[in-house]
Amino acid sequence: MIAMKNLVLGDDQGIFLDALSTVLTQRGYQIGAVARSSAEMIAFVRSQRPDACLIDCSTAPDGGVEAIGRVIAASDDTSVLVLGADPCRDAARRAIDAGASAYLHQSRGVDALISALGQVARGELVVDIPDDTPRRQPRANSHAERAAAALTSRERECLEMLVEGLDTDAMVARLGVARTTVRTHLQSVLTKLGVHSRLEAASFAVRHRLLEPRAESTPSFRPQLPAPRERPDVRQHAAARPVGSRQRLHLAAVEDREAHAG
Repeated sequence: MIAMKNLVLGDDQGIFLDALSTVLTQRGYQIGAVARSSAEMIAFVRSQRPDACLIDCSTAPDGGVEAIGRVIAASDDTSVLVLGADPCRDAARRAIDAGASAYLHQSRGVDALISALGQVARGELVVDIPDDTPRRQPRANSHAERAAAALTSRERECLEMLVEGLDTDAMVARLGVARTTVRTHLQSVLTKLGVHSRLEAASFAVRHRLLEPRAESTPSFRPQLPAPRERPDVRQHAAARPVGSRQRLHLAAVEDREAHAG
């Protein structure tokens, strides 16, 4: 039985996806639409809210990063699978960091795609690229990694509470410190992350997985994640999705209260 069944396919070169659509239909999938442009794809995703959106990014200069973000913004219940031309892990990492659930090299066959759809339905992240591709080392000096390393333990606690949606008074109660101390920590967090609001800080932390335990070795590209539709605590589920719309509204309300109280 297919758990992830309703799909939208997006590509500016329709011949490939027309053929893929036929094959997937034969395998039992329902293809809601085959989009010929990015705008058309976003419109279909927004109206249909499919289980998954498959994007052929083989010709996209940014590897599909912008398209991934737009799909997630249109429907945060939709998983994004990327078909890319770049066989290097850096390209896959950029797609996953942008919010994609899977990155497959365009040389992979339909069976690999079907397998990836099943893994994504179980809440896994998938990267499928040629095994003999030279692996580039991830940039250890990326802004997100430098920012995470610069946070003190207390600042990290404050960032975790921002992701939870707590306001200043709740942080004061939990930490047992003065209100001015909490505000100092929060301002330091914003400065180190290079953002201008609590909402931006929470979104940045979730998007770049700053609150995940740091692995001692190169992380696997196939971690096991909670099922995305169960919506667990944001700290446990940070790798799967950016901050949701409900959290954004809550955090925005907190910021508004703080601004008037300040």
